[in-house]
Amino acid sequence: MVLYEYPFNEGIRTMLRLEHLFARLAMLVRREEAVDHHFALSTLFEIMDVAARADIKSDLLKDLDRHRAQLQSYRGNPAISEAALDQVLKRIETAYAALNQQSGKAGQALTANDWLMSIRSRINIPGGTCEFDLPGYFAWQQRSAERRQVDLQRWIDTLTPLSQALTVLLGLLRESGSPHRVAAPGGTFQQSLPQGRSFQLLRLRIDPALELVPEITGHRLMVSVRLMRMDAEGRLRPAGLDSDFELTLCA
Repeated sequence: MVLYEYPFNEGIRTMLRLEHLFARLAMLVRREEAVDHHFALSTLFEIMDVAARADIKSDLLKDLDRHRAQLQSYRGNPAISEAALDQVLKRIETAYAALNQQSGKAGQALTANDWLMSIRSRINIPGGTCEFDLPGYFAWQQRSAERRQVDLQRWIDTLTPLSQALTVLLGLLRESGSPHRVAAPGGTFQQSLPQGRSFQLLRLRIDPALELVPEITGHRLMVSVRLMRMDAEGRLRPAGLDSDFELTLCA
C-alpha cells in the first residue's frame, strides 16, 4: 500500500517537511560516495533553513508539554495501562529535556562553523562548489568515506534533539487515528468533519496496483479526495473510476 499524508495546518506541514529531510539525510550518510555526502550536506542546510524560518523549537516544546499534561491526566484510569502510559511519558520527557537543553534555534551551533557556512553560501549556485571555488571542500571530499561519515554525524548530532522531538510528536499524532476503508464512486470522495474536533493530519493508503494518485484538499469543516491517473506525459487526469482506499483522520 502507498501512504499519502496531508497536513491540515502549517505547523504539521513544517514537521512533515523536516521529517522527510531527516529521513533523506540518514539515507545519504549511510552511503559512501562523495557525491552522496555532498547531498547529505545540502540536506543538512535545508533542515537548518526550514527550522530557522519559524520558531519550531518553541512550538515543539509547547506541543510536548501539552501532550505530557494530557497523558498525566489519564493516571488512575482503569482503561489505561500504567506501564504503557509510563513508557510514552518517558519518551516525551526525554525528547523535551534534550530539546530544551539546546541553546538558540535548531542548527544554530552549526552557523559558527565558518567552513560549513562557506559551503552553504555556494551550494545552491549551479556548479558553485567546484574545486577551484572551494578547494578545502574538494579536499574533504577526497577523504575516506569513514572520515566523512564521522564529520557528518558530528554535525547531525547537533540536530538530533529536533529529530527526536519530531519523531515523538508525529508518532503520537499518527497513533490518534483509526483507519477505515472508504468508497470513492467515480473516483471522488468527500466527508464533512465533525465540529468541535480539530483534525491535524489525514493519512491515505491506496493499492499501488491501481496506479491512482490522490489529490487531497481539506480544512476544518471538510475533506475531499479526487483520484487521478498520470497520462503519457506525466500530467494528472481524473480517473473517473469507482475505487476505494484506507483513510485515517488524526487529531
